[in-house]
Amino acid sequence: QVQLVESGGGLVQAGGSLRLSCAASGSIFSINGMGWYRQAPGKQRELVAQTTGGGVKYLDSVKGRFTISRDNAKNTVYLQMNSLKPEDTAVYYCNVRWGGLADFDSWGQGTQVTVSS
Repeated sequence: QVQLVESGGGLVQAGGSLRLSCAASGSIFSINGMGWYRQAPGKQRELVAQTTGGGVKYLDSVKGRFTISRDNAKNTVYLQMNSLKPEDTAVYYCNVRWGGLADFDSWGQGTQVTVSS
């Protein structure tokens, strides 16, 4: 069983910063990629940032403001969010793909990020 525990969400004013963390534990091995998605009310879930062996990619609207990083020793991924905007308001979900060729997919429970104007 694999568990993803997220932390770091909250309420912040526009222009502020937050740092999300996601720690993976349990029977996880051979991590292929770690990332963050978000879902705003009435909208589809979208990829915000992802780090894999092939590199890092970001949603266009967060480039230059958000930074994804990972600590492989701790199986933890972070999302530093700066210059936050009201349109960044959403539930943020951690995603980990693991298991090598099996490419299993695990999700965190979600953490609310609210940016006030």
